Parts: sequence; C-alpha cells; structure tokens
Amino acid sequence: MTNNANTRPSRANEHVTRILLRQIIRGTIPVGAKLPTERALAAEFQVNRATVREALRYLENLGLVAIRQGDGAYACHFLDSANLETAKALMHVDAAMQHEVLGALLEVRRINSPEVAYAAARHRTTDHLQQLEEVAFNRHESPVMERDKALHRIIGQASGNILQILMTNFFEDFFDQFGHFYFQNDQNIRRSEAFHGDIYYAIRDQKAGVAREIMRDVLHYAEKAVFEEIDRVSTTRGSR
Repeated sequence: MTNNANTRPSRANEHVTRILLRQIIRGTIPVGAKLPTERALAAEFQVNRATVREALRYLENLGLVAIRQGDGAYACHFLDSANLETAKALMHVDAAMQHEVLGALLEVRRINSPEVAYAAARHRTTDHLQQLEEVAFNRHESPVMERDKALHRIIGQASGNILQILMTNFFEDFFDQFGHFYFQNDQNIRRSEAFHGDIYYAIRDQKAGVAREIMRDVLHYAEKAVFEEIDRVSTTRGSR
C-alpha cells in the first residue's frame, strides 16, 4: 500500500499502535491471526474506537495488518511489507530489534551509497557542483550533521536515479534520530569534514571510481563508529 503521511499515528494512539506493533512482530499475535474487535481493543486500552481505528489503519499502511471489510483485522508478517516506513516502526519494538534494524540500515547504506557517488560523479551538473562546494567548505553556516545530510542529498540528486534519490531521502530521515551517536565525537566530525572535501573534488573531476571508494571508506568507518558509541552508551547506563 502506498505510504500516506496522514496515516502516521497521533499522540493519542501511539501507545495503542506500539503495543499492537510489538505483539505482531514478536508473535504474541501470530501471523494470520485475527485481532480483537475495535470494541474489544478500545476497552482493553481504555480509549475510544476512533483511536483504535486510526492505529489499525496506520498498521495496515505499514503492511502489518490486513483489514477485511466486514470481517476484521488480521496480522501479517512484517517481512512481507513493501513499505520502508516499517523499518522505522520496528525501531520501537525493543532494544534488540532497534539494534538489528539499525545494523541492517547501515549495511544497506554502505552497499548502496558508493554506487550513488559513482553515478553522481558521472552525471553531476554545474549546479550540483555549486551546491556541493557550498556545503563542503562553508563550515560555519550550519552544524556538521546538517551539512552531512545536505551533502548526501545533493549527491543522491546528482546521481540522476529516482529510486536512489528516494532511498537517500529515506536514510536522511532515519538518521535524524540516530546521527548524534556519530556526530557528538570530535574525531568523527573531523573525519566527516575531510570526507566532504574529498568527495567534492572526486565528483568535480568526474573521478567516479575514486568517489565510490571515498564513500565506501567513510561509511565503513561510520558504521563501526556508530556501534562503538551505542555500545559505550549502553555500558555506561548499565553500570549505573
């Protein structure tokens, strides 16, 4: 089903949505099982039926339930979903799922983004280069995390591939929540600023293979750095 931003759950039903999400993902509600009626769910969660209906529609949009008119809602396997927004929803299941999804996302980004950089070096326009130069070298205009997101966005657009552009946008939206794990470290900030200059020159000079390797190297570094920081934070919290 096509994603619709208007189906995102409101604050009023986030609690209902997250509980049902966990129950479906973890098998408390088995795949193919019929969910309780709207009336029963409203009574269980002490909310009105409109709130339950909104939560179910959001889960349907994610591909996690199938609503059969006049029959009810049935649980679906999350791996059958065709909606990438499901990945974001999975982050709210539990810590183990969050770690798994984040790892999968970083891996896909590490595989995909070097090819985006390769295409960008081949197809970039003068306008793309001007935008990249502005982001790469005007370091006092905005925080490094925002500049990094902007740089990846421009590279995605320069690739000329519609799906690559949409995937880049998806990664950017996702890392709004987790980018701080990387950019709160001064060494990582310096690494990113060096990367910005290096990738700019490679794309400017249309050295596609070099651009690919630069992107691959920085994402490999970032993936390792993010999980080291998450493990450090988890260890610190656990020792309190």
